[in-house]
Amino acid sequence: MSNISIGSSAMLVELNISTWTARKLDKKVSAEVDVAKGAKTSAVNVNKNLLAGTGFLDTITKYAANARAWHLSQTLPWSDNGQRLLPVSNFISYKEQLGKLNENFDALVGKFIEAYPNLVSAAAFQLGDLFNRDEYPEADAIARKFKFNYNFFPVPQAGDFRVDIGEEARKEIEASCNSLSNSRIESAMKDAWSRLHEHLLRMSERLECDEVEDEVDGRWERVTKPRVFRDTLVENAVELVDMLKHFNITQDASMEQARLALHDAIHGYEASDLRENFVAREAVKRKVDDILGKFNF
Repeated sequence: MSNISIGSSAMLVELNISTWTARKLDKKVSAEVDVAKGAKTSAVNVNKNLLAGTGFLDTITKYAANARAWHLSQTLPWSDNGQRLLPVSNFISYKEQLGKLNENFDALVGKFIEAYPNLVSAAAFQLGDLFNRDEYPEADAIARKFKFNYNFFPVPQAGDFRVDIGEEARKEIEASCNSLSNSRIESAMKDAWSRLHEHLLRMSERLECDEVEDEVDGRWERVTKPRVFRDTLVENAVELVDMLKHFNITQDASMEQARLALHDAIHGYEASDLRENFVAREAVKRKVDDILGKFNF
């Protein structure tokens, strides 16, 4: 296989978000439970929620999880160490949104640190005898447990390998690097195809209508009943059509054809249109099914 070069069309991005868990193993209570239940060895670990009774930290944790999920949606897989492939065409939009996420995260953390002394006092009331003030770090130490860091890197190229190890060894390593790079690029493209395939399957399934028994004017008759779906079924399809322009890092003609076919299928339709208009619903489903049948997913 010839080497696929994407050094000028994509970069690598690494995002690390960490939060304080506010969880603490209570060895004393764990031992008490073991004794109470007659365990012959340490069998139970009791972990306390140091901030029980408040959802302040949960808000930050959920925000961090949503930020990670968004990051995954905007990038493609690359390596096992957390680096993801970011198409250059999506860099400006990605960087702008990431900056906003970082800013909002820092604001949430700032409010949490400001409220922290009061939260500790509230925890004393909530935890009762489980409360131990020594288990609560100072506010500045807690602040350092929250991180929102990201870095961008170029995609490694085999030609950049400049070690004096002899021509034969160098060629062998370059070939290995090329093979690994090709494998990762293929994996990234498979991920893009998989996202498209999974959403098409979801659309086809949710746009289906079922024949069911229902009471009509006092009589039981077989009627056509459309399946329920959320607005996100169409909204996510619109977003996917846009993202596939960026994700097609190898300029795969088939992927572009599939993307345009999905764009044609949903163009001009809102979710409400597909709920209220059976003709539109059937037309979109037919086009979606055509895409599923035409391309080798």
